[in-house]
Amino acid sequence: MSFIRCARTALAVRGAPLGQGRLLARGVSNESTPATKSAESSEIVAPAPPRDVMVAEAVSGAPEELRHRAVRIYQPTRNTMQSGAAKTERWRVDFDTMLSGGRWENPLMGWASSADYMQGTRVSFRSKEDAMHFAEKQGMFSTCVTQVRFLITVHTFQDGIIMCK
Repeated sequence: MSFIRCARTALAVRGAPLGQGRLLARGVSNESTPATKSAESSEIVAPAPPRDVMVAEAVSGAPEELRHRAVRIYQPTRNTMQSGAAKTERWRVDFDTMLSGGRWENPLMGWASSADYMQGTRVSFRSKEDAMHFAEKQGMFSTCVTQVRFLITVHTFQDGIIMCK
């Protein structure tokens, strides 16, 4: 139940006589008069004027270097090690690596290290539009990559023999 609905119910119960409070809270009345439409409800309501949408980058508190970062929006491919297609319907936002990411080779293990803490961050969304809206609202430059879906045709053993003749 939403907050507004709770507030309306509480105000309706508070204004009713003592015995009718529970009935009004449930939307039922004691009166036997039929409900009639009022003339006010048939009036056309004018739509609210459009407001300026505040982008989230202004109030998010994110560091300045993240605000105008390039991101890549894509749909991940199926894992080649398994036959399942799980997690391929979701859209993913990846942060591109920064050119000034401060890369170096770790002297102890020889691994490549980086000062870019966002390069390993991935965010998943249910649709492409949601991912693009997120990137736009955060003030990021987005590139959407769509993949070509190949239709896999099923061949039987007989098809291979017939083609060879």
